[in-house]
Amino acid sequence: MKFRETFLFISLLIITVIIVIAQFWSPIWWSLIIIGPLFLMGIYDITQSQHAIKRNFPVLGRMRYLFESIRPEIMQYFVETDTEGRPLNRIFRSLVYQRAKKENDTTPFGTQMNVYRSGYEWMDHSMYAKTLDKNHEEPKVTIGNSDCKQPYDCSLLNISAMSFGSLSNNAVMALNKGAKMGGFAHNTGEGGLSPYHLKYEGDLIWQIGTGYFGCRNEDGTFNPNAFAEGSQKHQVKMIELKLSQGAKPGHGGILPAKKNTEEIAKIRHIKPHTDVHSPPAHSSFSNSKEMMQFIKQLKDLSGGKPVGFKLCIGKKQEFIDICKEMLSSGIKPDFISVDGGEGGTGAAPVEFSNSMGMPLRDGLVFVYDTLVGFDLKKDIKLIASGKIISGFHMARAIALGADVCYSARAMMLAVGCIQALQCNNNTCPTGVATQNKSLIKGLVVDDKAERTKNYHEETVKSFLELVAACGLNSPEEITRSHINKRVGINKTLKFSEMFPEVEVGSLLN
Repeated sequence: MKFRETFLFISLLIITVIIVIAQFWSPIWWSLIIIGPLFLMGIYDITQSQHAIKRNFPVLGRMRYLFESIRPEIMQYFVETDTEGRPLNRIFRSLVYQRAKKENDTTPFGTQMNVYRSGYEWMDHSMYAKTLDKNHEEPKVTIGNSDCKQPYDCSLLNISAMSFGSLSNNAVMALNKGAKMGGFAHNTGEGGLSPYHLKYEGDLIWQIGTGYFGCRNEDGTFNPNAFAEGSQKHQVKMIELKLSQGAKPGHGGILPAKKNTEEIAKIRHIKPHTDVHSPPAHSSFSNSKEMMQFIKQLKDLSGGKPVGFKLCIGKKQEFIDICKEMLSSGIKPDFISVDGGEGGTGAAPVEFSNSMGMPLRDGLVFVYDTLVGFDLKKDIKLIASGKIISGFHMARAIALGADVCYSARAMMLAVGCIQALQCNNNTCPTGVATQNKSLIKGLVVDDKAERTKNYHEETVKSFLELVAACGLNSPEEITRSHINKRVGINKTLKFSEMFPEVEVGSLLN
């Protein structure tokens, strides 16, 4: 019996006992002065839709919100910090919650970071700043090169890859409905196209991983017919071939039998109640030439939709070989998603999450400069992924070469994640990262969809305000020279000095 049902059972039992005893000893009626309000409070918690913790843990869950209300004064000494000592988790968690709830996201007492600590970053504003039109429309980026028959106008900020199975069905539906309301894209993750991704008609980026879930044969190899059927659904706007992810690059995965339900097995085209392994590499190709041919196959089978690939940079020469193959074969992906080694996941070996894969900034710079050096960037858009939460994070990624951005953890926070770190235990108290039906009930789709839309809207607006403050007319004008970084107590460098850009075509010879 779960906490919600347990609360109702015990409350009703206590009230019944009090009524029975009161027939013989009337003073016990006074106990209802305490029990009655707690019972009514619990009923309210269970029926309200805004707070998953209260719905799943009536009355007791209120303690969390009590501590949250006094956190700035009491909890500041217990927050996690980044490697430079800044309390980023608290700052950015609060930012996402405030924007998702349409609350005031300004902060008192100015900068909350040590501006003289090595690692501090800032943008150059202009005395001739632009004014952002109150009725501004978000600029879109068209993804699709000359071989693409169905180009897609993509938002500047989109939902990064998170699979159904890792996330609950309610969390997936809330994200997708929010994407539909806000006009941005939702990456399915490698777990396949579920009915929950399709229900609300939000734009989808269908990710194809090494397990080919949703488009595989019984032996785990790629099934072109199943892929064609899924990729031609009107909700699917782009296809992303996942080579690796920042949280655990070069590492496969396993779906344990206890999580492999009948429903998940049907979606992923696997046998239920069995352990299913995702290999660390694709079986459809083993070199750059075969990979480009596979991308061409995906383009043809999808009816000409944009096709790209996602990777966390490891061996640089392997990406250079891919670029050379693009030139020799004439086959070019429509986009490349660059994931940073700092990316997150529900569960990964500590060694992989902490010590494998190039961080986003370094990887993004390398990919952009390599594409420019081979004169390929004009045909390929870049998507950046790796702890992108704020408008400044977007500006920094775009300054380094990205065209648009992905966000995963911020979108999870928007739908109610409190970073309880129970993702790998199936006990997420907010119903976000669990398949426990009792906990999932706490997450109300309509409420969290609105919050997802709000977070996206306010963050993109904040980004565009930063662009205007720099005196620029559009995000395309941001360059590496607009971002500064303190590298010592008395030394700062611009990104253009830290990451000098290469000349177009300079690598062709």
